[in-house]
Amino acid sequence: MENQIPIGPNKGGAQFATTHWTVVLAAVERSSPQASDALGKLCQTYWYPLYAFVRRQGYTADDAQDLTQEFFCRLFEKNYLADVRREKGKFRTFLLAAMKHFLANERVRSRRIKRGGGRTLLSLEDGQAEQRYLLDPENDLSPEKLYEQRWATTIMEQALTRLREKCERTGKSTQFQLLKNFLTTEPNDGDYAAIATRLKISPGAVGVAVHRLRHRYGELIRAEIAQTVAQPADIDDELRYLYAILTG
Repeated sequence: MENQIPIGPNKGGAQFATTHWTVVLAAVERSSPQASDALGKLCQTYWYPLYAFVRRQGYTADDAQDLTQEFFCRLFEKNYLADVRREKGKFRTFLLAAMKHFLANERVRSRRIKRGGGRTLLSLEDGQAEQRYLLDPENDLSPEKLYEQRWATTIMEQALTRLREKCERTGKSTQFQLLKNFLTTEPNDGDYAAIATRLKISPGAVGVAVHRLRHRYGELIRAEIAQTVAQPADIDDELRYLYAILTG
């Protein structure tokens, strides 16, 4: 069965209080270096889904980059955090609502100005966002749907990056490169045998390695999701939503 998304086990919420979004929520009404750091980590991951949303609204590449940068400057200044408790506790939902509010009150000036008062609160390298946007498959998705799709793919990419880094640290970089295609797809006849020859192990051992890799991948996807919700009960809902977006 193709396009499977491994979902890690629910291990409860014993460590949930220390996740990025809950740190931000806890400090929403007071200055907190920990909250700023947590918010920064979240925003660094989700700048591209927001950029894609702004571009799909019809803004040029330059204006979209300027607006996205300015949005994050104001977000870090907490202009848009005052009403955060009205949201349902999901960073994805909050971020899109905040961007819509920002765009509704922002007018792109006829001449480009340097936004953010000369500060760079989030690194958006020139051309990087637009290059990625142009490489995305063409579609007729609404700005909101495009944002959600890019959010889902970002979650998967972040989890995959962390899985690759873990394999590299444990000396399994070659194994990861050979097995990563089986994280979301089933093997064809002979695939495991060919890889077994290269790794000098049995085909059965390859199957076991794939199973373990999928399990760890699922755990990392869950961990990425956990950083963006305010309570443990939201994790499974977000996982189901992510699956629906990627397979719909």
